[in-house]
Amino acid sequence: MTMTLSGSCRCSAIRFQVESHTPYPYQLCYCSICRKTAGGGGFAINLGAVANTLAVEGREALSIYRAEIADDQGHCATSEGQRHFCRHCAAALWLFDPRWPDLVHPFASAIDSELPIPPTRVHMMLGSRAGWAEPVIGPHDQCFDEYPEQSIEEWHRTRDLWIPRRIGNSRTFGRLLDYRSVDRRNSNRKHTG
Repeated sequence: MTMTLSGSCRCSAIRFQVESHTPYPYQLCYCSICRKTAGGGGFAINLGAVANTLAVEGREALSIYRAEIADDQGHCATSEGQRHFCRHCAAALWLFDPRWPDLVHPFASAIDSELPIPPTRVHMMLGSRAGWAEPVIGPHDQCFDEYPEQSIEEWHRTRDLWIPRRIGNSRTFGRLLDYRSVDRRNSNRKHTG
């Protein structure tokens, strides 16, 4: 059975639930986007979940940030990743990327449910880490200057931590979030600082 993840923003204007096959908070991302939008410790932790199970209360308080990403030649492009946050308290909640429409990536920091403790961790995007962020690397942890070799699903499956699909609907509140109907007025805000 999948694990139900319940989460909220700091001011409780937004609450959400989503089903996850991959609930272990093992992947620490040190990229500047994650670090500056959701990573007080110098990194953010993204979980994996099933997008069509995301139920949200307080949708009117949601806002979306899409980062500008510069390439090696200085050309900027807007990320397709939609980082959802509360417009009242600015808490980072989850990432959705339309290139992978079956997935949503809640930030572990927004989850109120107890999460399982991972047996090892992956430290990714270390090439982008802030100098003050000294990673605490465990004896069996993996480190990558960019992206890891395994996806979140593959990491869980190779360690027998994948949780199979839940039968039935466990949703207890909120409406399912349909990404085709999300208010796009806030989805193109640019980061200017």
